[in-house]
Amino acid sequence: MTTPPASPPAPLISLTWTDHVTGRQGHLVVDRLVRGVSSGGLRMRAGCTLEEVAGLARGMTMKEALHFDADRPGARYIPLGGAKGGIDCDPRDPAAYGILVRYLRAVRPYVEQVWTTGEDLGLTQDLVDRAAAEAGLVSTVQAVYPLLDDEAAARKRLADAFAVEVDGIGLDELVGGCGVAESVLAALDGAGVAHTDAGVALQGFGTMGGATARFLSRAGLRVVAVADVKGTLANPDGLDVEALLAARDAHGTVDRGVLRPGDRELPADAWLDTDADVLVPAAVSYAIDLTNQAAVRARWVVEAANMPVLPEAEERLTARGITVLPDVVVNSCTNAWWWWTLFGDVDADAEKAFAHVRRAMRDLVGLVLERAAREGCTPRAAAHAVVADRLPVIAGRYGWYR
Repeated sequence: MTTPPASPPAPLISLTWTDHVTGRQGHLVVDRLVRGVSSGGLRMRAGCTLEEVAGLARGMTMKEALHFDADRPGARYIPLGGAKGGIDCDPRDPAAYGILVRYLRAVRPYVEQVWTTGEDLGLTQDLVDRAAAEAGLVSTVQAVYPLLDDEAAARKRLADAFAVEVDGIGLDELVGGCGVAESVLAALDGAGVAHTDAGVALQGFGTMGGATARFLSRAGLRVVAVADVKGTLANPDGLDVEALLAARDAHGTVDRGVLRPGDRELPADAWLDTDADVLVPAAVSYAIDLTNQAAVRARWVVEAANMPVLPEAEERLTARGITVLPDVVVNSCTNAWWWWTLFGDVDADAEKAFAHVRRAMRDLVGLVLERAAREGCTPRAAAHAVVADRLPVIAGRYGWYR
C-alpha cells in the first residue's frame, strides 16, 4: 500500500518576522526551489502559525509537481518549488493593511529573488498588489520574470487575464472554483452518480467557495447548504447560488435579506451533517477534526481549502467509507492557472482557461483515483506517490534546492 512520507525534509528557508508596531507575527517558508524559484500564496488569519505555513509550503511543492506533464507536447509551464507566507492577524482588523505592507517590506528580498506569491485566505489579489507596490515591489511574481521568454508579453497576458470577468466575477477567482468543481464531477462520474441527483454543502463562500458553488450549480448539482461566518444557509431543494453570490461582501458573508421563504438559517457547523453527497470545506484549515468528523454523512469530502481535514479525522472518515479528495489535487488550479497564463499555455480568455482547467483536472483526478483503487490506498497517499514519481524527473531536468 502506498503511504505518504512519515517525515518530510526540512524546508530550505523558514523564518518568523515580528511587526515592530503591533507585535504581530508573520511567517515565510520556502520548502524548495526549482530553477531557483518557488511559488505559494500569502494568507492572513488570526492564529496563523509557522507550522501551518510549513505544511502549506510542502503542499505547494506537491501541487507544482502534480501539474508537471513531461509528455504534453508544446507545454511551456515548468513547475516551480513550493513556498507559503502567513500573517497572524484577522484581516478585518483596522491594523491589518499596515501589517501587510510592513511584512512585505520585510520579506521584499525573498519576493524579488525566490518567492512568487499572491492572494490566499483572508487576502484578495488587489489588496496584495496594492500593499506590494507600497512596499516597493515591482510585482509579487517578479522572481519568475528571468525565466520568461518575453517578459513584457507575459506580464501583459497575465494583466489582461486578471481583467476578464464572467457574469460579474473575475477570471482569477473563477479558475480555482472550476478546478474544484471538476474534481467533484470527476468523482461523481467515476461512481456513476448523475449530477442532477447529487447535493453539495460548502463551508465558505468567498473566492474559492463561491466560484465552486457557481460551477457545480450550473453543472446541475443542488447546492443544499452554504456556511459563512454568520451561520449555515440551507435548502434541501437547492439554494439560489447566483442570488447569494450577488449578495455577499468582500469576505464572503451573505446578506440574509436575499433568502427565499424555503431557505433556512442554521448554526455555523450545520453544513457538516447536511444531507448531501459531497462536502466542500472551502474556508479555513483544520475545519474537520477528530470530534466533528463523526457528524459527516456525505460520501465525498472534497478539500477546496488548504488542510481542512486533520489527518486523524481523515483516518476515521476513510474507515467509514467516506472518500477525501485532497487539497493538493483539488485546489491546485488556482496556482497552476497563473503559470499557464504567464508562460503562455493559455491566453486571457475565459473559455480557453476553463477548458484547460477541466482537461488538466480530469487527467489528474482520474490518475489519482485510479492509482488509489489499484494500490488500495487513499487518494492522498496516491497523490503523494505521483509526486514521488515526478520529483526525480523534475530534479533531473531542472535541479532543485531543499
